[in-house]
This record gives sequence, C-alpha cells and structure tokens, in this order.
Amino acid sequence: MRLARLLFVAAATVMTTLAAAATKEAGTTAMAPDNPFAHPSPLPFEMPPFDRIHDADYAPAFEAGMREQLQEAGRIAHDPKPATFENTIVALERSGRLLDRVATVFFNLNSCNTDPRMEEIDTAMAPKLAAHHDAIFLDAALWARVDALYGRRTSLGLDPESLQLLTRYHVQFVRAGAQLSAADQKRLRAINEEISTLTTRFRQNVLKATADGAVVVDKAADLDGLTPVQIGAAARAAADRGLKDKWVIALQNTTNQPILASLTNRDLRERIYRASIGRDLSGATDNREVIAQLVKLRAERATLLGYPDHAAYVLEDESAGNPAAVADMIRQVAPAALKRAREEAAEIQKLIDSQAAARGLPSFTLEPWDWFFYSEQVRKAHYDFDQAQVAPYFELERVMRDGLFYAAHELYGLSFRERKDLPVYQPDVRVFEVADADGQPLALFIADYFARDNKQGGAWMSSYVSQSKLLGQRPVVANHLNIPKPQAGQPVLLTFDEVTGMFHEFGHAIHGMLSNVRYPLLSGTSVPRDFVEYPSQYNEMWAREPQVVAHYANDYRSGAPMPPELLAKVLAAQKFNQGYATLEYLEAAQIDLAWHLIDGAQAPAAAAVPGFEAASLEDAGLEYPPVQPRYHSAYFSHIFAGGYSAGYYAYLWSEVLARDTGQWFHAHGGLTRANGDTLRRMVLSRGRTEDPQVLFRNFYGRAPDIAPLLEYRGLAGGG
Repeated sequence: MRLARLLFVAAATVMTTLAAAATKEAGTTAMAPDNPFAHPSPLPFEMPPFDRIHDADYAPAFEAGMREQLQEAGRIAHDPKPATFENTIVALERSGRLLDRVATVFFNLNSCNTDPRMEEIDTAMAPKLAAHHDAIFLDAALWARVDALYGRRTSLGLDPESLQLLTRYHVQFVRAGAQLSAADQKRLRAINEEISTLTTRFRQNVLKATADGAVVVDKAADLDGLTPVQIGAAARAAADRGLKDKWVIALQNTTNQPILASLTNRDLRERIYRASIGRDLSGATDNREVIAQLVKLRAERATLLGYPDHAAYVLEDESAGNPAAVADMIRQVAPAALKRAREEAAEIQKLIDSQAAARGLPSFTLEPWDWFFYSEQVRKAHYDFDQAQVAPYFELERVMRDGLFYAAHELYGLSFRERKDLPVYQPDVRVFEVADADGQPLALFIADYFARDNKQGGAWMSSYVSQSKLLGQRPVVANHLNIPKPQAGQPVLLTFDEVTGMFHEFGHAIHGMLSNVRYPLLSGTSVPRDFVEYPSQYNEMWAREPQVVAHYANDYRSGAPMPPELLAKVLAAQKFNQGYATLEYLEAAQIDLAWHLIDGAQAPAAAAVPGFEAASLEDAGLEYPPVQPRYHSAYFSHIFAGGYSAGYYAYLWSEVLARDTGQWFHAHGGLTRANGDTLRRMVLSRGRTEDPQVLFRNFYGRAPDIAPLLEYRGLAGGG
C-alpha cells in the first residue's frame, strides 16, 4: 500500500524571518468568509463538507492558511517571555489549523478524485508549501526557543508524552536544516523547491500514463478466460471512456496486472504487460529525467545536512537506523525467496512444455506476462481449486461487514453504522460511524473501494481528521482501493488477494481510529514508515483466520458457507507462489535503496535510468528475468512521489513485527477481546508517544524474530 498524509517537504527561497514572510503573503488573494475551510466543519467529527467544497476554494484557503500560521509562528518566535513548553511547543501544535484543514482535504482528494484544475493547483502550491515549511523550520528565533527548551528538557518536569513531543520538534528542526549556515540554508531552500516541483510532476505523470496506458480490446473472443463479471467491468470501463462495442483493461499501479492470471490469449497478456512497464518512459509523461534530477537533488541535500547519502538521512529517523540494517534484512530473506522463485518457475516451465507437447505445438520460455496465468493453473493442480470457484464466496459487502467489521468488533468491541446523511465526494463512497465498546462515538470510517481514472492506483489509508485531545478532535479516516466496478446489477466479487488488501488497509484505519493521544504530531499513524505498516500487515492475519473467514466467506447467491474442505484449500494455498511475491518485493526495495545510496556525482543521466535499475538488481544478486520488480522506477510512486524514498523496505521490516504479533495472538488464545485490548492499550492507541521499538518490545516481551515471517511465507529452511 501508499499511506496518504500531509507531508510538507522542506523547500524554496523565501523570506528570512516569519514576520517578513507574513507581510509578503498579506497581499495575496483574500479568502471569502463563506469558504468551507474558513472554520472547522460543523459536521459530526468535523468531517469535511464535501458537498460545499469546490476547486475555487483551495488556493485562497491555502494562502490564508499559510499567512495565518506564519503570523502564529511569528508571535511564538518573538514572544518577549522566556520559552516554556506551553508558549512554544504546545503553541506550535495549536498553530496552522486553517492550513491543516485545506491541505488535508486537498491532498487526499487530489489522490482519489482529482481533476485538471486540482492538478494545476497542486503544481502551483507545491513550492509555496515547501517555502512555508522552510519559513518556519529555518527561522532562527523560533529554533533558538526550541533548542533552549530541549537543552533544559530534564529539568522541565514534563510527562513522557510531552517530553516525546519536545524531542520530536527538536529532531524535526535539526533535520530541516536549522543548524546550517545562512548560505547553506539558502541552497537548501532552492533544492527543496525543485524537489517539491519534481515529486508533483512525477505523481501527475504516473496518473496520466496509467490512465492512458489502458489496453483497448476490440474482440470479445480475446477476453477468453475472464468471468462475466470481469468482462462486464471491462465493458463498463470502455463505456465510461465513450468507446462503443469495445472493452478496456485498465492498469493498476503494479508491474504485473492481476487480470493476467485469467486471460488465455498470450498476445493480449503481452500487450497488457508491455503497456504496464512502458508507462512514463516516453512522451509528455516520461519520468526518467524527473528521476535523474530527484536523486541528484536528494543526494545534494543529504550532503548539506551532513549525511553521506539520502538513505542515511532518511533511515536515521526510522526504526532501521541506517542503510546497513536494511541491506542486511534484504540479504537475510533474498536467498530463500530466489531459491523458491526458481523452483516455482521450473514447475511453471514444465507445465508450459507439457501443454505444448500435448497439442503438438512448439514450446516457449516462461516470460513475465505468463507467470500469473500458468501459476494459477499450478495452484489449481496443487490445491484443486481456482479463483473462479472461490470468487462467489468473497463478495465485497460480506467481506466488509462480516469480515473487517466483525473482526474489529470481536477484538476491540467496535461497531459500525452507515451514515447516508453525510456528504461524500463520489456516489460510490460510503461513510460509517464507529462506536466504541461502551457505545460512545469513536470515529468516522470512509470506504472508497472502486477504481476511477481520476484516482491514483493502488490502495491506501488517509486521515481527514487526526485524533487529538489537545484539539478535541476525533478521527475521520478513509480506505481507498481500486476494485474494478462491475456493471449495474452484478456482484462485486473479490480475489483472495483483494480480500487481504482490504484487511491490510483496514489495519491502517484501525490504527488511526484507536489513537488516544494528546498531541496531533504524535497521533495515530504518525509513526516511522517502517512501523506504520506493522498494524496493517498484522491485521491481514484475520483475513485468513478460520474463525473470521467462516464468518464472511458465504456464497452471495445462496448464503451457504464455503465448504470446509474448500476453505482449507484456500488457506493452504496462501503459501503458494511466495517465492515470486517475496522476490518481486525485494527487487523493488533494492532498487529504492540503490537510488538513494548514490551521491550527486553518481546520479545517472535520464537515458541511463533503466540501466541503473538493472545494474542495482544484478549487483545485489536479485536479477531474475521471469520475476520483475513490483515497481519499475518510472512508476515507482512510493519512492518518487509518496514519501517512501529509501523506505520501501518498511513493508518487510514491519511484516516481521506483524508475524511475531500473529504468533503472539495464537499463543494467547486468538481472536479475543482480551488480546485485542492488550494490543490496543500497548500499541494501537499510542501513536508515537514512545519509541515504536520500545512499544513493540513491551508488547511482545522480546526483540523481533524473523522466523515467523519466513514460516508465514513458506520460506523457512530456504536459502
């Protein structure tokens, strides 16, 4: 998945003091009194009033929000009273409410419901917001107050959460460049301005290229192998684009497309695959030059800040601590993954050869666009079922209500009531009010599950309102998926991978909804990247837990439960193809690490971007042509537009914690309120109020162990 949060990237050349900044901004367009962002939303939980928000509202609200926060920060920086925790740190936490309202809504909707005007606003605002960030975090007077407080931290008598807040502010100022000379800060601002513009361009290129790369099919016969529901979804996608008597296979953001598992037409499979990997490599959406500039600028910024490379800069503030720890984890898992992938490939090749011989045709060598199609046949042979056989048991509504919501109720006592009276930004979007075990309102959950051309690919969670006792706010969180929408009247049937994805993203949502902290900076999912994926990957376990599966896996036509023998096959099959799944992920993590270990002088030219990527895999011993990286660089939005630069390894790091937690649950009785309440109290409600590694150790009782992960993936004993 990609976590949608407001991350102001430091950037731009601006004023040298907050007072000057506020004066300069004062001449911009005024915000109308009836602007929907002018005041906190009157809706329950301060949910954004989507029905009142228009594109014209964003820019004035952004500019007014920046002016207001600069004035607030200026008053803090130049307060004649000595710095205290309340008048400096808490005051900073209270600042920027208007800017937070507009930025949160804008960036969330720009990811899931964008339009050309929003993209223009995004392009225009990116450097301004980066400049705004720098105006605060590079202000000498404000830094002096924060630094003085941090120097006296042991004598301030702060409670642990307040001490953690002070520490995080000090870390943020240092990492933003507060200690640099004026000359270096000037260069840093310029670098940050360029980075903010480039990341915005990268994201927009991927969105457009993914939509434009959809494959148009002229003949129904070419869709052989697809179910009527899948064919209907392709017909609907074509109709939405104004194409008559055609079918459209829309691309998802990953390299391999799930639909390749079903299509019998090998030429069409290859077309889809090549459309997927060819995104952003030519024309107006070519991202190679963007990548070349981005990695060079990130490397230069790291050098300015005193780090050998961007990876060292990023990882210092993550649980991993340094690039060597990440490389070591990849090395621990890679041999077993590569060995298993080669075994899987050999079995697939044997099947290809035998089928060709049976038909009297020449065989062919396994290619990436063949893997899903033939591995599905191998799966069927091994476990005696296929996806079409189990799909009727994985209907979206049942999975959501009797899977996600059921597990959350059993573990944490949560209940969900749909709120059709609250406004949404698309007719398909649904809102649920969440009540705690005592019946008190806890949060709002927004479900946005269907694919759209104006929605970025993949799946992610976002927060519209983050929990904070200081601000009196309760959570409003959303899950976003890209499930193809079927034609009217047809059921929404999921693959088991899509079911697992729903549970994954709902784990993020639970993390946000159960937050119970004082300060917004430490709230909910505001934790290191290599910890934020832990609650989501842990929550995946309930998708395959027999008690939960038996509760949601019912035939949508008859209501009959999935036969126990079929359920057993589905669960046993989850270790199938894990060599492929693990290797494609490790390849992407290695590409990310390689890009961000270079210094500025090593940055390749645009034309050399694909070659650099290939060399990074070869050097790490991960190059294996039948298994391509989950993302190639040109559409690797996680690292070039989504905040995961030098951090894509986080999924593996977090999964170690997740599988350890699964083992803990099984050792303590499984799906019980007592177990759920323990995890809630010790981890899920705590945000970043303590070092995440300490939170996990206190819960688990010891350091993380990689063995349960290898066992879960069926890789134990490999390598």
